[in-house]
Amino acid sequence: MKNLTGTERSWVFYDWANSVHSTVISTAIFPLWFGQVAMSGGLSRTQTSAWLGAANTGYAVIVALMAAVLGTLSDFKGYRKKLFTQFWLLGVIATGALVFVGADAWVIALVLYVLTFIGFAGANIFYDASLPDVTTPGRMDMVSSMGFGYGYIGGSTIPFLISLAIIAVLSGMDFSGGLPLLGVKISFGLTAVWWFLFTIPFLKNVKQKNGIDPVPSPVIESVRRLGRTFLQIRKHKKIFLFLIAYFFYIDGVNTIIKMATNFANSIDVGMMILLATVVGIQILAFPFALLYGKLANRFSARSMLFVGIGVYSIITGLGVSMPLVPVDAVVPIFIAVAFLVATSQGGIQALSRSYFASLIPDDNASGEFFGFYNMMGKFAAILGPFLMGAFPRLAFVLGIANERVAYSFGVGAIFLLFLVGGVLLVASGKPVKKA
Repeated sequence: MKNLTGTERSWVFYDWANSVHSTVISTAIFPLWFGQVAMSGGLSRTQTSAWLGAANTGYAVIVALMAAVLGTLSDFKGYRKKLFTQFWLLGVIATGALVFVGADAWVIALVLYVLTFIGFAGANIFYDASLPDVTTPGRMDMVSSMGFGYGYIGGSTIPFLISLAIIAVLSGMDFSGGLPLLGVKISFGLTAVWWFLFTIPFLKNVKQKNGIDPVPSPVIESVRRLGRTFLQIRKHKKIFLFLIAYFFYIDGVNTIIKMATNFANSIDVGMMILLATVVGIQILAFPFALLYGKLANRFSARSMLFVGIGVYSIITGLGVSMPLVPVDAVVPIFIAVAFLVATSQGGIQALSRSYFASLIPDDNASGEFFGFYNMMGKFAAILGPFLMGAFPRLAFVLGIANERVAYSFGVGAIFLLFLVGGVLLVASGKPVKKA
């Protein structure tokens, strides 16, 4: 942190603040708890996966449809911080409301889950668009990687470990009956409080330096600006080719983040191993995210994106094998997968953000272009979870495979996302660096 300016440090701190949502709500505790709630409400394992996948698809559609207009609207001076605050508060409040959900109220839990992600993803549109406001082009890879790195070691690890300790004490280290309801609710409350408190430095110190002057009808003007940009696609060909590549490969990354614990739990990976692995990923992801940033300075962000795509292709190959091997062989493969995820999860996300920022032709339009970026990222969160939830269900219903083996079909489909993304990234060509 000593290498950062005060403004850069405050920007990085929002990753520290909101990353607790990624572990508690997105990756670990909520998906495991939702499985209990849904099964108490009468759903089967495959139905639970399908509904969780549908919820991820639903929120992604909502955010994707709003992202481009919201990003463009945030380019008007004075708008970015206000829009950020509204979505941030929605996410925090919806997360806190999970504390009051009953033990079998899976529909209410799923609705609040969607609202937390609308708030989380919506705020990130304006957070990402602020990157050119807080640093210079030459420091973007480093600052973006620092954000993800400190998000992992701080927001993702510290409150998550506290939550796990509370859950362990309340369960007496016996998870045969699932996670204790009180421990889960305390973790949701802690997530909301952590997210709220550590966002304060961002609200206080990050200012919108770039932008355009306000107009009487900003929403209408935002739509007009979007139309003009679409008409100039040929002029921005490199940007739009990258966005399509990003759509595919980040879809695979997001799907693995959101569905991994539900998938592993469905093929009988034990609860203790799952939770310990999630902690291990967050700790390892910290130095690897920073390493990706350093290597990007030496080999370029684009080159390191190819490395990340290659690692995730290996991950999906191992994932396909997990439901097919004997139960006692699943855990070693799962641990290998988790290690590979830890090496590249933060790096591929951080460098995608900074690489795209380096492609934007005008920093006064960063909100507009990051609106497209987040729109593609959220549309990218539609296909993967759908494939991961629907393919196993279809294979099981058609009698192609039993309930356990059927999960290979969903994981196999995710590999295609990385393959297409890598090919399109090659097609996008090398960027012309901004001064």
